[in-house]
Formats: sequence, structure tokens, C-alpha cells
Amino acid sequence: MPAIAQETTQPCPECGTEIRGDSRFTVWCPACDWNVDPGEPQPDTGRLERAERALARRHGEQLLAEMLNGQEPLPRRDVSAVTATALALTVHGVTVALAVGGVWSVAAGWGGVGMVAGLVLLALAWALAPRPRRLPDDRPVLFRADAPELFALVDEVARAVDTRSVHAIAVDGSINAAVTTYGVRGRRLLVLGMPLWEVLTPEERIALLGHELAHYANGDTRNGLVVGTAVRSLSLWHHILQPLPHPSGLEVIVNALYVLPRLLIGGLLVLLVRLTSRAGVRAEYLADRLAARTASKDAAVGLMDRLLIADSLSGLLRTEANRAALGGPRSTREAAARADELWGRLTAFAASVPEHEYERQRRVGARRGHQVDATHPPTHLRRACLLADRSEAAAVVPQARRTELIGTELAAARTEVARRLLRGSLGD
Repeated sequence: MPAIAQETTQPCPECGTEIRGDSRFTVWCPACDWNVDPGEPQPDTGRLERAERALARRHGEQLLAEMLNGQEPLPRRDVSAVTATALALTVHGVTVALAVGGVWSVAAGWGGVGMVAGLVLLALAWALAPRPRRLPDDRPVLFRADAPELFALVDEVARAVDTRSVHAIAVDGSINAAVTTYGVRGRRLLVLGMPLWEVLTPEERIALLGHELAHYANGDTRNGLVVGTAVRSLSLWHHILQPLPHPSGLEVIVNALYVLPRLLIGGLLVLLVRLTSRAGVRAEYLADRLAARTASKDAAVGLMDRLLIADSLSGLLRTEANRAALGGPRSTREAAARADELWGRLTAFAASVPEHEYERQRRVGARRGHQVDATHPPTHLRRACLLADRSEAAAVVPQARRTELIGTELAAARTEVARRLLRGSLGD
């Protein structure tokens, strides 16, 4: 079982204020913030990292100010987004040029030299060509016939945020959720992290679905076919042009020839990321707003709070995995029972997290800002934006019968994910 809460009392070493805490969590002082962030990360040492954090912080604060003032953010196709798309198309144009040059060289021949050069160009073009994602084969994937009630709920949320629904739902062991596409036709895939799904209320689950599906509605280009695959191509080029380790005489010359194109490609990659930075931050704020309008402001705020304790939930899952490993091999029936028990332990732990731990995490977020993640606004800013928004009636309301049926539909996937978590596959 998870560690039992044990109240502690001690004076603050800094200001002397009496601190009441829980032995399972960091002891800190609400009066002076002593020990509020004992795991504070080291500041970025590189000029590029500092610039990216500063850019993300500026965009996040600007967009937050706009939304708190009642302004709608800039259209999703602003100058930065259009420029990013144009740059991405240019990158793909280079790939097309390599393919055309390869075909021409092979056709020309040039006494066999052209054949070799053409095959090299075609190999490069093939490596850099945009490829649609495939359905994951390392986790449970559900289709409409497998989970009609879950898909019905997703369909209803999709209508509420004015977008199309998904074609498949993958379930994994992450404390997260995401949307993406797969296949040449761009079919939609929703990825649900079962640990997060389990600790949410039915209303908060609707808020989660609303947030994720809103990324389709808002036209978030960061992981789209054009921009996302261009980032992949540039990253691959940058990797190919890395200096050869322990170079010989000839390899020293090759490394020297790599320097300029590697710097150019690195600069293009950074530029593409920067151009999509504001769009990415804006997409998160807009997705939060649509989540609140779909499930209610309280549900969206509750979702933010659950995300604040993701590290604590991960810690519990690691503890349970270690305990399972120490227990040694078990029969199939015992393993299934232990897998199902995991979710009860997780939800009980989440329900027992005290308010002062949530408050500590909010203050940590305020101190760190964009130090941890330059693509998402800090959770405390997203929460503040939601609280400042006007309350509206929820567009989608949970139904007890549907919630029960969804639980039944997810039962097999739920057990499979729990087994993987107990084997230590936290990221699935």
C-alpha cells in the first residue's frame, strides 16, 4: 500500500513559522518559501537554451495578458505560422530536388559515375522524405467496435470543440494525453495515458478530451505533416553532419567540410522552432479555454491541479514496480489481480494529496517559469487564465451509465497497461 499520510510539525529554519506538513511530501514554509523547490534545475548554460526560454517566457506572458484582458489571441495563421510553413516547404523542396537529381543522374549514367551519384542522392531523398506515422504496435489500440461508448463520448466532445472525431484510441502508461495522425490519409489518433485517466473525475476526463481535441480545432502546426516532418528532416541532416569521432587525416578534412552546412542546418532548425513557439503556446491556452467551455471551468482547473502532481504519481508507480520486482514471479491470476490493484492504489494516493502540496507545486511553477518546458505555458499560468475566464455551462455532461460502460470497455487495456507499469515500463 502507498505510504500512510503522517502529519509533521516543525519550526521554519528561516523565519521560525510553524510548518505543518505531510511526511510523504517536501516540507516547506508557506510564509517565506523555505525549501519550496529543493530540486530546482540548474539554469541553462548555453546561449541558445537561454534564448529559447526567454522567447517562450515572453510569448507566454504576452498571450496570458491578452487572454486575461478578454482579447482573443492572434489568428492561428499569423505571420510566424505562415513563415514556418514556407520554410518547411522549402526544406521539403530540397528533398524533392535530391530525388529529381538522383533520377536524372541514374538516367544519364556518365559511364557509371552518374549511377553511383544518383543512387546516393536517391538514398538521401528516401531518408529525408516525410513519412506518415503508423499506428503504435507496442500498446493497446481501440477502434469503434472495441469501445463504442468511449468513442461516443469523444464524438460528443469533438462536436463541442467544432472538429472531427478520432479514428483510433491508443492507451499507454504515461501520465499524459496527446493527439496525432497516422497513415497516408491523416487519420486521427488519441493517446490516453491510463494513470492520468484513472485519477481524474468524469468531468475532468471530459476536460482532458476537450483540451486534446482542441489541438485539431486550433490548427496546431507544431506536429503537423508539413512543419513536423520538416523538423524531422532538419534534425536528421544535423545528425548526419555531426563531426566524425577520432578523425584520421582524410576525416579531418571531411569534418571541416561539415562545419558550414551543419551550422546552416542548425540555424534553420532553431529558426523553425522559434517561429512555431508563439503558435505552440497560443495553442495550449486556446485548448484550455475550449476544455473549460466543454466540461466547465472547475473541471479544467481540476485537470490542471492533477497535472501538477504528475511527478508524485510517477514516484508511486516506480515504487509499485520495485515492489512487484522484489515479489518475484507470480501466477497469471495473481499478476492480473496485482495489476488491477495498482489503479486503486494510484487513485487513493491522488485523493490523499494535501492542498499544501498543490500550493507548493504552483509556487514551484511560478519560480521556474519556462525552465522545464519551452513549448507549454507553466501550469500555474494556465490555471490562472482559466480562473479569470467567465464560467459557462458545460457543453458535455458525464452520464453515470456511460462512465460505467466506458470502464468496462477499457478493462482489458487497463489491465495490460498496469502489467507493463509493474514491469517498470513507465513510458510504455
